[in-house]
Amino acid sequence: MQSAEKISITLPPEMLRLLREAVAAGEYASISEALGDAARAWHRQRLEATERLAALLARAQQSNADPAASLSEAEADARLAALFAASGAANTPL
Repeated sequence: MQSAEKISITLPPEMLRLLREAVAAGEYASISEALGDAARAWHRQRLEATERLAALLARAQQSNADPAASLSEAEADARLAALFAASGAANTPL
């Protein structure tokens, strides 16, 4: 097991209550363990968001690098109108 460093944090009463309830229910052995789990989930969430952003950026760069438009304006309007119609949204002019 990695060595641990003791820290002091301040939490709102509601958050502390939730942590204590999770420990009392046996979900965690201690508040420290619950906070460690929360930190790992937070870190995983940040990594996933970074990966999604990188994928979107790569797609945008690829699209910008393509000199030819893949759809004409009329084709794009028709596809958008079909999507709006399928979703039940009002057909408003673009």
